[in-house]
Amino acid sequence: MRLPHLSTLRSHPGFLNGAVFLAAAVLSVLVAWGALRTIETMSLLSIESALLLDGEDWAEVETNGLQVILSGTAPTESARFRALSIAGSQVDASRVIDVMEVPPPKEITPPQFSVEILRSEAGISMIGLIPAATDREALAERIHRIDFTRAATDLLETADYPVPEGWEPALDYALSALEILPRAKISLNADRVAIEAIAESPDQKAAWERDLRAQVPGGLRLSLDIAAPRPVITPFTLRFTIDDEGARFDACTASTEGGRTEIVAAGVAAGAKGRPDCTIGLGVPSPDWPEAVSLGIGALREMGGGSLTFSDADVTLVAAAGTPQATYDRIVGELETELPDVFSLHSVLPAPVKISGTGDAEAEGPPEFVATRSPEGLVQLRGRVASDQERTIAESFARARFGVENVYAAMRLDPDLPRGWSVRTLAGLEALSHLANGAVVVQPLVVDVSGATGNKNASAEISRILSEKLGEAEDFRVNVRYEEKFDPVASLPTPEECAADVNAALEARKITFAPGSAEIEISSARTIDEIAKILKQCPDVAMEIAGYTDSQGREEMNRALSQRRAEAVLSALLARRVLTSGYTAHGYGEDNPIADNETEEGREANRRIEFRLIGVEAPSDADAASAATEGFAETTGAGTPPAATDDAADQSSSPPQPDTASGDAASSEEPPIVVDPELEGIRPHPRPAQTDG
Repeated sequence: MRLPHLSTLRSHPGFLNGAVFLAAAVLSVLVAWGALRTIETMSLLSIESALLLDGEDWAEVETNGLQVILSGTAPTESARFRALSIAGSQVDASRVIDVMEVPPPKEITPPQFSVEILRSEAGISMIGLIPAATDREALAERIHRIDFTRAATDLLETADYPVPEGWEPALDYALSALEILPRAKISLNADRVAIEAIAESPDQKAAWERDLRAQVPGGLRLSLDIAAPRPVITPFTLRFTIDDEGARFDACTASTEGGRTEIVAAGVAAGAKGRPDCTIGLGVPSPDWPEAVSLGIGALREMGGGSLTFSDADVTLVAAAGTPQATYDRIVGELETELPDVFSLHSVLPAPVKISGTGDAEAEGPPEFVATRSPEGLVQLRGRVASDQERTIAESFARARFGVENVYAAMRLDPDLPRGWSVRTLAGLEALSHLANGAVVVQPLVVDVSGATGNKNASAEISRILSEKLGEAEDFRVNVRYEEKFDPVASLPTPEECAADVNAALEARKITFAPGSAEIEISSARTIDEIAKILKQCPDVAMEIAGYTDSQGREEMNRALSQRRAEAVLSALLARRVLTSGYTAHGYGEDNPIADNETEEGREANRRIEFRLIGVEAPSDADAASAATEGFAETTGAGTPPAATDDAADQSSSPPQPDTASGDAASSEEPPIVVDPELEGIRPHPRPAQTDG
């Protein structure tokens, strides 16, 4: 068929009308599309601008025709609502589609419960936040019993949240400490108690520390800071000696840290070696004490030898025998001029000892009184006394000091002895009582004390006794050495050594329990025996016996089982006559794993008992100052226990481990045994020593 020619169609009236309508339709679509795009753009810009101005620029705006889509994550529900309102104020609210998200609300974190208690002469005050479940009436009654003469100031607030674990034992312990301490500040939360207090004496401080640390519940951390006043030293004594054995402090006292540093520096410059023990105390006769002592030590150094003794404001300088008279006169004159006004100097230049006797007569030296003490404690008295009465007095004094059966007396009478001889002999016997063994030689010109002692302060105490008893311008010599074997405290093992010995016993053979129970295996009896033997040598060491399990089984059951196991070890030690007042048992369950609970080896390691030192004494100010002094002397040219083992016995030496993949609490249905922790004496803190059950 043949199609009509194009020119024929164009001339046809219907074709022209259709073309016109088609063009109009296309134009209308274009106009409508342009108008829609204009509306979308204007809506987008106006809403974004409004959101930005109102601070809600987190919201994202999109347009789809007449629809406005709001998206993004709103910080809060109210912010989402504000964004919707802002968008609805710019366009018809029906056109706004909300696809915004709001993050889920966070769980409300329980508050940190804590209390601060202050006790002083004004009474007791408490401030802090406690759980609403705390019995306020019982708390108030207990506070009233502690101090019933004054009304307590109660500024405690409450919050209705669950009582945190450990809160009740911590609060009870803090109140027990408050009963002991008349002046104290105690801060506590569920896992820590910090105590600051003031004692009246060093002895009271030590007793309080021992008692407080003995009562710490298991799992509670203790920070203890008890201050005690400095000791009163009378007379305020210092003695410095330079002889054939070198320069040394026989006694050293100071009133301040700065004064001690100045005195020790003067001694180091004069040749003193090591770290002198210079006690800081009260009773200094003058604030110029460090200057006066430094001047005296400098004069003795220049003289080349002798002894220097300060007894309060009385200064005695005894030159070495053979010192030239001119040198002695010059140095003594300069020292008298330079010493502060309050100090009085007495100087002595010993005369050569003359030997009497003529012809065939026996030569005789100066008269002597000699007292000796053997390592077994036997005392012999020999030499001269002036009368029967003085002999009786010396024997009675010695027997009172050393024991009636320990004294042997063989003294002879000499009525020509110097005046005051009896005072010198009694002072010598008193000095001898500070020695474990040694001798005292009393002569008219000097009293010589030598020997060994287990008291680090014996040299200072002896110097103080002789300085006070003999009087001014009297010479004496103290050559006393400290030996640790005579020290009843130092000879005991340290807390760290005790823990290390326990760990060594556990490494040699582990402790095991019956599966899912707190019954100690018979094969572990030897280990318990060895640990008991070690701990009997550590009577003042406080430890926590901590029980742990693996993560299999219910957490509550594991915690109960670990508590019973720790208590079983404590009971086993008590049965072996170990003084357990310093130990406490605490079960931690599956807390603090030391290995991976996904493997059998890891679970075996996590089933364990740990012996932890509850605390260790912090270095005292005196120790710190002594360390600083030692560092100064060196500058100037003068001289943790390993982790314990777990339940499993050594595979090479014991039966297969009963507690395996079944979990510690798999077969345990018994509730935890709740007991009051044994009283415990603590020392401040090395890394916990671990042992295992």
